[in-house]
Amino acid sequence: MYDSDHGITTGSVARRLGVSPTTVRSWDRRYGIGPAVRRDGRHRRWSPADVAMLEEMCRLTASGVPPAEAARAARRSRSSPDAPAVGVAAPAARVAEAPSAPAPEPAAPARRPVTGGGLPLGDVRQECRGLARAAVRLDAPAVEELLRAALAEHGLVTSWEEIMAPALHAVGKKWESSDDRYVEVEHLLSWHISTALRRAAASGAAATSQAPPVVLACVPSEQHTLPLEALAAGLAERALPTRMFGAAVPAEALDAAVRRSGPAAVVLWSQARSTADHAFAQHVARTAFGVRGARTAPLVLLAGPGWLGRTLAPGTVRPGSLREALSVISRVYGEDAGV
Repeated sequence: MYDSDHGITTGSVARRLGVSPTTVRSWDRRYGIGPAVRRDGRHRRWSPADVAMLEEMCRLTASGVPPAEAARAARRSRSSPDAPAVGVAAPAARVAEAPSAPAPEPAAPARRPVTGGGLPLGDVRQECRGLARAAVRLDAPAVEELLRAALAEHGLVTSWEEIMAPALHAVGKKWESSDDRYVEVEHLLSWHISTALRRAAASGAAATSQAPPVVLACVPSEQHTLPLEALAAGLAERALPTRMFGAAVPAEALDAAVRRSGPAAVVLWSQARSTADHAFAQHVARTAFGVRGARTAPLVLLAGPGWLGRTLAPGTVRPGSLREALSVISRVYGEDAGV
């Protein structure tokens, strides 16, 4: 509850917003997003209006608005509660009273070379910047909502290739260059992206059980599963059956899984050259199964940057993106390859 005389502390307001106290103090110091009145002139105490201003700041930055611009709009919301928020149209009556003006030119794509919370994002969608900032703040509810909105508006392939993957890549680069800082950011972002992808896969049409499946697996010693989870969700959208085996599948186990399931295609993910086993990939591509006289072998997709730099063996392909992998597999099933 609020103390009508003194308000609430920075720690309390940070817990309410789901951000760190350091973030709240940083917004105050950098952008003037602080309490209107300070107890004894020094200690921050936040009134309901102050908290509403911070909530607006969180909402705007999570949607991808740059912090300085979001801070200006949030301060205006405290001084003028009835003012329309950034990106929200004015009431119809006010529009009617406004003088006529030429129609604005179409807005350019929402891309600019900026960072999100100190992450090296480069030229990315506004949604990617918002997702990165929410992850750096460890704002789990905002991350979940941004992922849900991205999938609903842009679909799986665009959401993965232009929003999720660039944010993950930026977090990984920051981790590598920051003496193991931001590990918690990568774990939180990865967990929520995995959850969103599995929900997308679960909402796909029921697969045709009679069709041979697509086997999805990381090669031995490879732990990165999120790209395979994105592919599994894309295949589920197309009602194509999958068998997901996840991270670091031992070679013997993967060989047994291929022989037992008789897949139409096998996707082997390798993130780094140190985990890419080209001899094993060729072995999988030569694995035949089925009745005598009609034996077949799977198409092997060598997915991930670990496979780059080597000549492709017969029976293998190397897709360069999620979109391309979905097209290749769709053609195996005789489906429309447009994705």
